[in-house]
Amino acid sequence: MNSYLDLSEEVEAAIASGKPVVALESTIISHGMPWPRNYETALEVEALLRSFGVVPATVAVISGRLKAGLSRVELEFLAKAGRSAAKVSRRDFPRLLAEKGTGATTVAGTMIVAELAGIRIFATGGIGGVHRGAETSWDVSADLEELARTSVAVVCAGAKAILDLPKTLEYLETRGVPVIGYRTKELPAFYSSRSGLALEESAQSPAELATFLSAKWKAGFSGGVVIANPIPEAYSMDSAVIGPAIDRAVGEARAQGIGGKRLTPFLLERIAALTGGDSLESNIALVKNNAALAAEIAKAMAQKNDREE
Repeated sequence: MNSYLDLSEEVEAAIASGKPVVALESTIISHGMPWPRNYETALEVEALLRSFGVVPATVAVISGRLKAGLSRVELEFLAKAGRSAAKVSRRDFPRLLAEKGTGATTVAGTMIVAELAGIRIFATGGIGGVHRGAETSWDVSADLEELARTSVAVVCAGAKAILDLPKTLEYLETRGVPVIGYRTKELPAFYSSRSGLALEESAQSPAELATFLSAKWKAGFSGGVVIANPIPEAYSMDSAVIGPAIDRAVGEARAQGIGGKRLTPFLLERIAALTGGDSLESNIALVKNNAALAAEIAKAMAQKNDREE
């Protein structure tokens, strides 16, 4: 066990007994949604996983410790901290550990801690990717590099729609990251269930996905997998509504010189404002939808491991 890693009692007991566990990121709490919806959603997602018989392991860095499984007090702290909380990716861990700092983990950061803890399935909203205009800015999320190196499956609604989706998909292909559509052959576009971008691989059941993941990792092929789960149709936003809102938010960010770690939180907040809050409701719905699928995959993986022992 890593000397900097702390598992909650619930998570530690689940891992020791082979019970299914699903990792959850914490930047959704701190940077992805406003207070108090962020805290409410965090508790609801954890409760949803438990209703499937799966243990939630929300990941963060607290006082210089890597945490897999947070208390309500820690969840509330991050939710109230909002954007003042550090966003923690691979490059940020050494500083926070050395200085006993606290921060919320991104997709990449959560994958790292999940792998250290022995957790293979992770549910989030959407992954980061290649930003629009990256051919001149070189703004590419560290999430993509982490997916190429860290053996955790990420259940998401595709990459965030604020990104350049074709370039993101191309980058993942170049880095050898499988992108599997769940009951779809098209990359979901976060707020919308369709992007027009075809996927080469799809799966129809959690058991099929568990078999794929087991084969990949047992054969020695390290690295992550993107499981692209479309947002429920009832919450899928019309491209004629969400598209212009994204374009306007991206334009405002450029005009204000906003980039780096500040960009995604700014864009999500502006899009929520421009859509009258509809995008926030869609975001919450897709996170819960992804958690439910992740729970089913984690259970299928646990059952598969039991049969093979």
